[in-house]
Amino acid sequence: MRLDHFIARYGLFAVGVGAAIEGETVVATGGLFAHHGVLPFWGVVLAAAIGSSLLDQALFLAGRSARDSAFIARIRARKAFARALDAVERHPTGFIFAFRFLWGLRTVSPVAIGTAGVEWRRFAALNVVAALIWAAAVASFGYVFGTGLAAIGAKPRSLEHFILAIAALGLLLAGAGWLIRRRWTARDMGDERGS
Repeated sequence: MRLDHFIARYGLFAVGVGAAIEGETVVATGGLFAHHGVLPFWGVVLAAAIGSSLLDQALFLAGRSARDSAFIARIRARKAFARALDAVERHPTGFIFAFRFLWGLRTVSPVAIGTAGVEWRRFAALNVVAALIWAAAVASFGYVFGTGLAAIGAKPRSLEHFILAIAALGLLLAGAGWLIRRRWTARDMGDERGS
């Protein structure tokens, strides 16, 4: 079976699972494949939103109802958990929309939101809308990356070409995540000095 047929057959499922487990790189790769006509763009967005929102809903419910479990205790012990809990207590709606874009807070945030006592219907509704926005933004990044590759004459045709393109995309996303996390940490340090 050729790579493009394999991706066309199983790609949306992989994007949904990957969005839940890994996140940005998988969804951006789905956008890259959409640019090359292997996957439908809106299929990538929908699959990513479903995978992401389902996992986040499960983590939210675990934080809400299983606070004393060993799994939740390990998450609550992380440094990032305290930052997420502080942010959700100050700006619950804004934080629900933003946490997917804040690297280092992806897993702990839904748990923190659940322990903070946000009503589950409110979280479920905001979670779905936020997941759709995140999925569209990240898939668009991958799509635009594919457009950029095409503009410079690069046309991935083989597995090796796609692997190189995905590696470059992953490095770009990792760099963006590092910058965002650095700014987030610097802002927290400034808040602590100001108080």
